[in-house]
Formats: sequence, C-alpha cells, structure tokens
Amino acid sequence: MINRSFPVGFVLLGFSEWPLLEMVLFWIVILFYIMIVFGNLTIILISFMDPRLHTPMYFFLSNLSVLEICFTTTSVPQMLFNLWGPDKSISYAGCVIQLCVFLCLGATEGVLLVVMAFDRYIAICQPLRYTIIMHPPLCWKLALIAWLSGVMESLIQSSITFQLPFCAHHHLDDFLCEVPALIRLACGDTSANEWQMTVSAVVFTIVPVGLILTSYGYIAKAIGKMQSEEGRQKAIATCSSHLIVVFMFYGTVAIVYTDPKNHFLSKHGKFFTFFYTIVTPLLNPLIYTLRNKEVKNALRRLLRKGISLPEK
Repeated sequence: MINRSFPVGFVLLGFSEWPLLEMVLFWIVILFYIMIVFGNLTIILISFMDPRLHTPMYFFLSNLSVLEICFTTTSVPQMLFNLWGPDKSISYAGCVIQLCVFLCLGATEGVLLVVMAFDRYIAICQPLRYTIIMHPPLCWKLALIAWLSGVMESLIQSSITFQLPFCAHHHLDDFLCEVPALIRLACGDTSANEWQMTVSAVVFTIVPVGLILTSYGYIAKAIGKMQSEEGRQKAIATCSSHLIVVFMFYGTVAIVYTDPKNHFLSKHGKFFTFFYTIVTPLLNPLIYTLRNKEVKNALRRLLRKGISLPEK
C-alpha cells in the first residue's frame, strides 16, 4: 500500500533485530562521539592558536574538523535515541532536516578532500610559488566552493527524494534518514531518483577520486625527484595521511550509494553507514595527529603553555 498523504513520520528499524548489539553500540557511540568532538576540537584549537600552523593546509584541515563534528552531531542524537529503547520513530520534519544536513555535510567533505589534494599538489610540485598561489583569499574561496557544493547537492537530492510515494508502513531499515533507505521504502517508480543518485555519485565520488589520484600521481613524481631525505619523508607522511582519509570516506560512501536496491546493501548497508558516520570521523583526527609531527609539536607547545600559565 502507498501512503500519498503527508506522512507523520518514519520508523528507523536500525539494529532492532539484535537487542544486545544495540546496548553495546549505545555505549560505543557515546564514547566515540566524545572522542570525535575532543579530537577535532583539538585540531581546530591548535590550528587557530599556533602561528606556525597558520597555513592553507591547516586552514583546510580545520574546515574538515568542523565538518566532522557537525556530520556526527547530525546523526548521533537520533542514533542514541534509536539504540536506547523500543521507540524507533522520527518525525517527518526531523527526517527531512536530518537528510538535508547530512547530504550537505557529506558532499561538502567530498569536495573539501579534493581541495586538500590540490593544496598538497601545489605545496610539493610548485613549492617556490606555494605562498603566491595559495593566498588567503583563494583558500577562503575554495572552502566556500566546497560548502556551496554541499548546499546545492542537498537541495537537489533531498527535494527529489521526498517526492517519492512511500509505502504506508514507513519502516526504514536504517538508523538514520538516508537516500538509499528512503528509495527502498518507495512503492512506486524510483528510476528518476536512482538516476539522480548515480549522477551525484559520479560528481561527488568518482570525479573527486579521479582528481585526487591524478594530483597524487604528480606528487609521487615530485617526491621521487627530491634530494632531501627529510623533505621526502615529511611529504610522504603528510600525503599518506590524506590518502588514508580519502579511501576510508569515499570507499564506504561509494558502497552505500552506488546501488541502493542491491540485496546485500539492503540488509547490511547500515553497517557501512555506521562506519562512515562514526568510525571515519574518529579516525581522521587520530590519523592527522599521530602521523603529523607539526601537529604533535604544536600540541606539546600548547600544553606546555597551559601548564606554565598558573606559575606566572
């Protein structure tokens, strides 16, 4: 049966088939969320307070950290509510808001990762012109382009998705409102939505990954020609950190959004969604801090400064 009237809400089934897993995940999500907020706030704080990190790379990294905090905050409260008790409902307005914000932030992060790859390309392949090319106005424009791309994707994708004729039961086999789950809920023709999602997947996953890999192809050639071993190791450490983040984010997103009606994804897609909404935002600050000497040194300076202040 199809409910063509204005729906009162949806039921997010989530992990309700595994009650014990829900209780374990509830406390894991709380712990991970605290670590995500703390880790990304640390990156934002040290990038702002340490003059040595007032560079384009850390400007974009701070933008990524802001995105990760907002990205998880969009999904975690509803996820915790879903995991805690038997009530799995979400209002229609709540679902619309969650989907719009989720799409906006996800698409913005995809474009921002391309911008960060461009920054690394200029820094390594054209180091003498780096400060001239990557001047502050350009950095702000590139960040703005990333955010506007996310807003545009959200407006287009969400408006098309909520025009679908949803089945009367309104049961979503997920723990948040996502486009693939909503498409699977539709009882009518979803070809236009699937086509739109394919185009979005190409624009925000395949094209960015192609651009990132192309830039890193040139970066690899430049690193091979470096005479300084220290410079080579620093470039490899910085770029490898970015590539790890890229493959974690795009890999899981591509799996979920490539084919929404795939039988395997309809049953297990929520596990991949859990990974890129909770695990990836947690790993990002760990990767950029544990593998980055500049960030670790800045953190030590900030801690020493904080400890010495009471003594004065």
